[in-house]
Amino acid sequence: MKPRVAIIVLTYNGIADTLACLASLYRLAYPSERYAVVVVDNASCDGTPARVRNAFPQAIVIENGANLGFAAGNNVGLRYAQTQDYDYALLLNNDTEVAPDMLTQLVAAAEADPAIAAVGPIIYYYDAPQRVWSAGGIIDWQRGICRMAGEEEDHGQYPARVVDFITGCAMLIRVTALETVGLLDERFFMYFEETEWCVRATRAGYRCLFTPAAKVWHKIPLNARFDREYLAYYMTRNRLLFLRATQANWRTWLDALIRQDLRTYLSLWLRPKWRTRKGRIGMGLGWIDFWRGRFGPAPAWVMGK
Repeated sequence: MKPRVAIIVLTYNGIADTLACLASLYRLAYPSERYAVVVVDNASCDGTPARVRNAFPQAIVIENGANLGFAAGNNVGLRYAQTQDYDYALLLNNDTEVAPDMLTQLVAAAEADPAIAAVGPIIYYYDAPQRVWSAGGIIDWQRGICRMAGEEEDHGQYPARVVDFITGCAMLIRVTALETVGLLDERFFMYFEETEWCVRATRAGYRCLFTPAAKVWHKIPLNARFDREYLAYYMTRNRLLFLRATQANWRTWLDALIRQDLRTYLSLWLRPKWRTRKGRIGMGLGWIDFWRGRFGPAPAWVMGK
């Protein structure tokens, strides 16, 4: 009998993307009685819960009373998977669509080795269906950089392999591993929480696996830039929080602060391609809030409220 899987789709508005995502999930080849779609809504203002219930009455909808962010919002779903005795929980962005055999391939990879805590698929750009957005995560501990393999056409060059981290965009988690590793760190709010979780899992003796046999398409812009206050804020603050949480050494900190962050900040002032006042503001406040110990959600004005 196939393992039971809770597919956790966290939502915060974006109802059109959510409905398309759920439609692809209900076309999965995995036995329908062995998986459940759990929509966790972070207080959307576009009627997401009601519209999901109307379009997909078989879906489980959990309504949070506020926007809890990626980490805390997904933790609601992970706790549900734990209490309902699911074998696996799949974190999946609502702006994705999946191949019919995606879940079958992810579960097969996880079942092959009990030491695997998380499995990730190959993720393509939705607008460029053969261009890879993520083929597993890489951590450069010397420079304090976390990045995803990809950004090129898929020619079969990415084999199944153990990786440093799996992106939370599509991440199958072994539920029993949560007992040892714990849940996502809610201080991050969003960005870097899944990376830090994978480091914790690896240090606890587990492995994180990438498999190209499972395929997902992500509706992320092809030319995504560092041009919004909230994006620059979270990426700056949370990268430093990640280094602290994983106890990076002083050389990594020196490189991260001087060579990486300072270079990026200067680029936001000087390089025409990157010049953006919003990015500078977000980075500056991210630095300040990290050193002040202010974590969780960004200030409302950073989010444009």
